[in-house]
Amino acid sequence: MKTKTILAGLALTVALGTAPALAQKSSDTLRIVLRDAVTNVDPYYNQLRTGLVIAHQAWDNLIYRDPDTFQPKPLLATSWKIDDDLTIDFTLRQGVKFHNGDPFSADDVVYTLNLVSAADSKISTPSNANWIEKAEKLDNYTVRVKLKRPVPAALEYFAMVLPIYPKAYREKVGPDGYAKAPVGAGPYKITRAEAHQVDFERFDGYYDSPKGKPAIGKLQVRFVPDAATEMTELLAGRAEFIWNFNPDQFESVSRIPTLQALRQESMRVGFIRLDAAGRSGANNPITNVKVRQAIFHAIDREQIAKELVRGGSRVPPAPCYPSQFGCDGDVAVKYNYDPAKAKQLLAEAGFPNGFETELVTYVLPQWAASVQSYLNAVGIKAKISQLQVQALVQRCSRGECPMDMGSWGSYSINDVSAIMPVYFGGGNDDYARDAEVQKLLETAGTTMDTAKRKANYTAAIKRATEQAYWVPLHTYVTTYGLSKTVGMKTYADEMPRFWLAKWQ
Repeated sequence: MKTKTILAGLALTVALGTAPALAQKSSDTLRIVLRDAVTNVDPYYNQLRTGLVIAHQAWDNLIYRDPDTFQPKPLLATSWKIDDDLTIDFTLRQGVKFHNGDPFSADDVVYTLNLVSAADSKISTPSNANWIEKAEKLDNYTVRVKLKRPVPAALEYFAMVLPIYPKAYREKVGPDGYAKAPVGAGPYKITRAEAHQVDFERFDGYYDSPKGKPAIGKLQVRFVPDAATEMTELLAGRAEFIWNFNPDQFESVSRIPTLQALRQESMRVGFIRLDAAGRSGANNPITNVKVRQAIFHAIDREQIAKELVRGGSRVPPAPCYPSQFGCDGDVAVKYNYDPAKAKQLLAEAGFPNGFETELVTYVLPQWAASVQSYLNAVGIKAKISQLQVQALVQRCSRGECPMDMGSWGSYSINDVSAIMPVYFGGGNDDYARDAEVQKLLETAGTTMDTAKRKANYTAAIKRATEQAYWVPLHTYVTTYGLSKTVGMKTYADEMPRFWLAKWQ
């Protein structure tokens, strides 16, 4: 209600000709407001989409993935050669400088890859790097990377989630010092890194890369606690960019003359994770497969996608994004919306009157409330615990979530290896702990044989959906709210490229 009032008030202000100045074009500063604050701006030590977005502005990887074609292009590496299933040789770009002036060389690549792939690295998403055996310096501008196993999607990982550290600087300041004053080799340099704000300036020493040199001189990223505040900042003229706002507000924002609203389906999948393994308590009813199947049948996922998410959202048939290699929706067990079936399964499981549980979430409150309502209709009384993203990640990684509702964007990697091993691979995010599924995923991820990969992913999906471990709710349709003074293209990989933005 608060946001609707603000929307109406601003529309009247615009009509009367007294709208606030919505752009910082005069100061060449693009103001970005987000609600998912990162506790550590170092890209390896957070697993938030916000962190990935920040990383791609300030750090460069060895490879650049073209956002239109998804084809790999040279970035910090000018070329690469896959010698065999376990060896990749990279030829590095010469003349590159980090933001502090240090020259880029093989030493930085070897340092970074060996650090983050080490067993004791404690990076937030180990599966992004734990397939690397070691990196070796062949000369100042050639690096050989040895893999522990064949990784068919290796080039995608090098392009999306393996940014390069400056070795000398990071060793000098240490991990904590680096998080406070990070240095990369990307198109923007970070000039301020605090819990509530991250500031960037265009790096004038940036090399001639596929990203191109930024048109906008400065970025200011501020973090706010909730979606309502985020929208308020845009409407009040204190921001030129927000995203993932409530789809209910899309048309209202579109009607404001000074603003533009954009929509783009992304690779992000909304889900409910169910504690089948009993990590949150041995007496958790959700350890019963019939209870989990009842939860699937209780929720009208098609209605949520169509009426709440909107913009072309779909219900993925399997626990992955439909375009990802290996995402075989044909074998997934289908759970249609059937409250009567849900009640029958609950009764068969020994819960004819339902039970009480907790739904931990960070998604839009109305989305969680919809799921809560569907569950309540069949007797499952789920108390909602609404948390910030990082707080939920930390809590659930400790095994303290009987049922949680969130999303996963696969770091925009178009391969099942970027999603299913995260939730079914035996790590902190795995609430299924199914040895059979783990083995199938491991086999699929350790062979270059396409047919064998597909067969194992297919079997893993069949088993995981039979057991109803993880409810794929809907694909995300990213909503963008921008000042009309900003020209910016959106992409399906859910990666805002602010270095491509321009004033108009």
